[in-house]
Amino acid sequence: MKKQVFGVIVGILFLLSACSHGKTQTLEKFYQDAQIEQVDKVIIQDGSTGYYKTITKQEQINDFLNLIKDVEFTPQTNQEERSGWQYGIKLLDGKKEFSFTLNEIDDIYYDSTPDIHPIVESYYKQLDDVEE
Repeated sequence: MKKQVFGVIVGILFLLSACSHGKTQTLEKFYQDAQIEQVDKVIIQDGSTGYYKTITKQEQINDFLNLIKDVEFTPQTNQEERSGWQYGIKLLDGKKEFSFTLNEIDDIYYDSTPDIHPIVESYYKQLDDVEE
């Protein structure tokens, strides 16, 4: 009986701790929480090739941020570690940097609404200043 009660308590604590990892919020809220106020550089890296593209023109930065800032990220139930990613993004504000992949922010895995993958992929493909 004591083992069953202990098991139930451990299970409840596990569920509570799993639910406390991350919360649903917009991407804009994430980078504001990281004290990124004025993004002056964006780096988008393709996880399958390693190539990256850098955006430094303020108009392009604003266009990109307007596309993704309202995307909502909801923590996934399964937080098991994964490998690989489709795109990684760095938002830079002077010396401050906020980095994330399309489904992971601060070591927490998320689903996005609307799906951020096609938005970033489309934008990445239209950029022309490829660097290695």
